[in-house]
Amino acid sequence: METHPKSLDGNEKSPESKDLLTSHTASTLCISSRSESVWTSAPRNKWEIYHKPIVVVSVGGAIFLFGVVVTSLSFIIETNKDVYKMCGPAFLSLGMMLLVCGLVWIPIIRKKQRQRQKSRFFQSIKSFFFNR
Repeated sequence: METHPKSLDGNEKSPESKDLLTSHTASTLCISSRSESVWTSAPRNKWEIYHKPIVVVSVGGAIFLFGVVVTSLSFIIETNKDVYKMCGPAFLSLGMMLLVCGLVWIPIIRKKQRQRQKSRFFQSIKSFFFNR
């Protein structure tokens, strides 16, 4: 036989409703979301916008210069020449990679900043005419 659960009085609450009332998932999702800047419209200064690519360019440049020094040491110093010949190009390529990544990152950020400044209305009109 089937047993039906007894009807809940006004004072009694089901375990599901207690869970829903005490759950704070909506507020924790908004706090922990990575797109928090969408919800806050506080203006940011240039350093807050560009500090990551500037750091990547600086570190890449430093590693590249270190690679130049190590590679030039392989031609100057006769002892441990093989170590310098292996490590020098590795630092050169790693430094060049970070340098280029940082330099490409800056125009990408600029483009995203320009897109954020445009109104949603203008973007919807543009997408209507150009996406046909």
